[in-house]
Amino acid sequence: MKKLDNYLFLSIIITILTITIISKLSNEDTMVARKSVKKYKTSEICSRFDISRATLFRWESDGLLLGVDRDWRGWRVYNETNLRAIEKIMKNKSAG
Repeated sequence: MKKLDNYLFLSIIITILTITIISKLSNEDTMVARKSVKKYKTSEICSRFDISRATLFRWESDGLLLGVDRDWRGWRVYNETNLRAIEKIMKNKSAG
């Protein structure tokens, strides 16, 4: 019985160490692979481009502005790709 307890104890320790090592390795890989992506709130976009929230939301609903993410609250969060798309939309609107 004592031998079984020792084997059980050792297998638990090995399992814990393995999980710890895998966890650390996966976190390092994730941290290296992840680029810090700048996110913008709706108010920041509206101020930056001098447009109303209604206009911004309409472009999204009309399909002109795609790929707008949402945060944990469901609020829109814009990225650099969205900014370039907004610049293109504004350029096309002013051109005619």
